[in-house]
Amino acid sequence: MKCPAIFPNEAERLRALASYGLSEQQSLQSLEPVVQIAARMFDMPVSAVNMIGNDHVFFAASVGVGEVDMRRDVSFCAHAINQQAAMIIPDARLDERFHDNPLVVSNAILFYAGVPLHSPEGLALGALCIIDDKPHHDFSTEDCQRLTELAKMVGDRLELQRIKFNSEKARPDFENYAAGSSTPVIWFDEKRRILEWNEAAVKTLGYERYDKNVLLFDKLIAPADRPALNQLINQAINAGSLEGLAIPTEINGVDQGAQELHFGFSLFCWKQAGQIKFEAILKDLRADQREKELLEQQANRDSLTGLANRARFYRAVEETLIASATATVFIFDLDGFKDINDTLGHRAGDDILREVARRLSAHTNTSFTLSRMGSDEFALLAPGLTDTQRAIRMAMDMLNQISQPLNILGQLLRITASCGLAFAPAQAQEAMELVGDADLALFKAKNSGRGQPFLFTPELRAEALARRRYGLELHRAVDEGEFILFYQPQIQLDTGVVSGAEALLRWNHPKRGILTPAAFLPALESGPLAATVGSWIINEACGQAAYWRRLGAPHFRMGINLFGAQFRSGELVDEIMEALDRHGLPPAALELEVTENIVLENDEVIFTDLQRLKDHGLGIAFDDFGTGYASLSLLKSYPLTRIKIDQSFVQGMLASKRDAAVVGAILDMAQGFNLETIAEGIETDAIHTCLMNEKCNEGQGYLYGKPMPALQFEQFLGLGYTQAIA
Repeated sequence: MKCPAIFPNEAERLRALASYGLSEQQSLQSLEPVVQIAARMFDMPVSAVNMIGNDHVFFAASVGVGEVDMRRDVSFCAHAINQQAAMIIPDARLDERFHDNPLVVSNAILFYAGVPLHSPEGLALGALCIIDDKPHHDFSTEDCQRLTELAKMVGDRLELQRIKFNSEKARPDFENYAAGSSTPVIWFDEKRRILEWNEAAVKTLGYERYDKNVLLFDKLIAPADRPALNQLINQAINAGSLEGLAIPTEINGVDQGAQELHFGFSLFCWKQAGQIKFEAILKDLRADQREKELLEQQANRDSLTGLANRARFYRAVEETLIASATATVFIFDLDGFKDINDTLGHRAGDDILREVARRLSAHTNTSFTLSRMGSDEFALLAPGLTDTQRAIRMAMDMLNQISQPLNILGQLLRITASCGLAFAPAQAQEAMELVGDADLALFKAKNSGRGQPFLFTPELRAEALARRRYGLELHRAVDEGEFILFYQPQIQLDTGVVSGAEALLRWNHPKRGILTPAAFLPALESGPLAATVGSWIINEACGQAAYWRRLGAPHFRMGINLFGAQFRSGELVDEIMEALDRHGLPPAALELEVTENIVLENDEVIFTDLQRLKDHGLGIAFDDFGTGYASLSLLKSYPLTRIKIDQSFVQGMLASKRDAAVVGAILDMAQGFNLETIAEGIETDAIHTCLMNEKCNEGQGYLYGKPMPALQFEQFLGLGYTQAIA
C-alpha cells in the first residue's frame, strides 16, 4: 500500500484547516444537501466531504457511510488532495497505490472519484468524493466536470463557515478577514453606521464602495423587517451580547433601486473599546435557488442533449415498476460513432448526439422517459407498452429515423444504430434487471448485424452468465496452461499439396473437456487476457511451424488469428518479429488473419502495424470477407495479401445462385487487387472442383481435414492430401 504524501507546508495547511472550526463530532449542515445530490446524481451509495487532519480524517458531511477506518494512511482522499484536479480510480484492485489497501481488500472501496478542496490561499483541506463497492469504468469526462462543479459549491459553503467561525473570535483586520470573500459581509456599530463592507455586499446591493459613509445598515433592510431588526440590535447592546437572543435565519433586504432581496441572515457581535460592533453576513437566497435548480438539473439531465441522464432513467424505471405498471425498455447504440468522433472531432460528435436525441424525442410522448445513458447510448422507457409487434415497429421507426442522412459541419453523413428491447413484468420486475435485459438484447443485436432491433430472451441471460463464468475461469486457464492449439490443413486446390494450416485455439477445460472458441471467445476478447493469450498463440504456433519445417515440410505456412487487443498493446510488430527470430522462421512462414471487426475500427495504429508487418514479408489475410460491412475501399487501402471466403457462401454456392455470384465476385475482386484467395468450409469434391475451376488458390474444410491436435496433424502431413481424403 502506498501512503499519501505529506505536504512540505503541512503545519500551515493544518492551521488553515483549523480556521474553519469544523468538528469531528458534528457534520456541517450546509454541506449535507451537496453530498446527497452527489450520491443521487452519480447513483453512488456513498458521498462525503472528507477533511484531512494530521494523522486521521473526518467527515464534514456524508451520506451512506458506515463504520470505516479513518486513518490518514489508508484514506483515498489523502491522496486526492495531492492533486490539483479530480482523482478517478475506476477499479482500486488494479491500482498499485490501493490494491492492498485495507478498504480495498475488504471491498469497502472499489471505485473512487474525488475532487480536492482548497482554502482561499490554495492550501489543501480535503476532498468531495463519491465511493462504490463495485468498480466503474464508465465514469466519463462529463461526470468528472459535474463532480468538480459540486466541489466548487462545497468550497463556497466552507468559505461561509470560515467567516462565521472567525467572526466569533477576536476580529482581524477587515481587509484580510472578509474583503475577498464571495459572501456579502457588513460591519456596523451601535448607531447602525456602516464601518466596512466587502465588494460582494457592494455588488449585491447595487451601491458604490464609498456609499458606506452615508448609509445606515438598517436602511439596507426592507421596511417591514426593520423594527424587529432594530429591536434585536438594541437588546444586544443592552445585554452586551447576542447570547440567548432569537436571530432570524432569513431577512428581506432592499437594494439601491428599492428592489427587495431575500437573504439568508447571520448576525454576530463583539466588543471593541467598550463599544458593541456587529457583523452581518448576507446570503442571496435567489442565488441559492438558482444553484438548487442547477443542481437538480445536473442530477437529472444530460447537459449535452437535455434528455434525462442515466440516474434519472433508472429512477423512472424503478418508479414505474414499483407502481406495478407494464413497460418496455429500449436501448439504442450508435454504430461506428467512435470512428466519426475520431475522424471529424468531438464537435461533430456532439452535433450528431444532439440530432439523434431530437429524432428520438419526436417519437416519444409525455408519458415516456428518453435518456442519454452515456457516450453514444440512448434509452427509452415506454410505460404501458407490452405488445411485442408494436414495440418492434416502434424500434424500427426510430432506427430508420436515426439512419436518415445528417448534415454535420457541411458534410452529409449517415449513421445507423442497433436496439435491444425488454418487457416488464414478463421478463423482469426490477429496474436494474429490466435495463440489463435490454442491454443484453442490444449486445445480441450488434453481434447479429447492425441496424436491427433484438428482443430479449432468457437464453441471453444464460449466455451472459456463461461469459461471466468463463471470464473468471479464464485467469485460471492462462495460469494453468489449459489452452492448446488445433490445426486445420490448408490445401492448394490445383495440386492437392498441403500449403499450411490455420492455428485454432481450444480450451482443455478440466471439467468440460475440449471447448471450441464459440464457448469462451466472447469472454476472452472482451476481457483483460486477450493480448496475453494472443502472445502465447504467436509463440506456440511459430514453434510448431518451425518444427514441422525441420521435420520435412520446408515451405509450410502457419495462419494465426489476431485479437484487437494485441494492436492496443503497442508491441505487436516487435513481438511477432522476435518470435520469428526466436524460432528461426522466415516472415513468409507466417500469415496473420484479421477479422472485419478489427479492420472496421479504422484505427491508424492497426493500419500502421499491419503495413509494417506486410513490409517485413508476412502475409495478411482478411478473414470471413463478405459477411459484414467491409467496403471495397478496404481492399484497396489496407495492406492485405489474401482474402478468406466465408464458408456460408462456399457451402451454398452449388445450390444458390446468389452465393455462387458472391463467391465469383470475391474471386474477381481478389484477382483485380492482386490478392491470393482461400475458401473456407469445403466439404465436397464438387465444391473443390468448382472453386478450382474458378481460379481460387487454396481451400480448407472437412473434405481435407478437421481441426486436429499437433500430433495428429503430423501424421496428416506424412500421409499427404490424396491419401488423407481417400
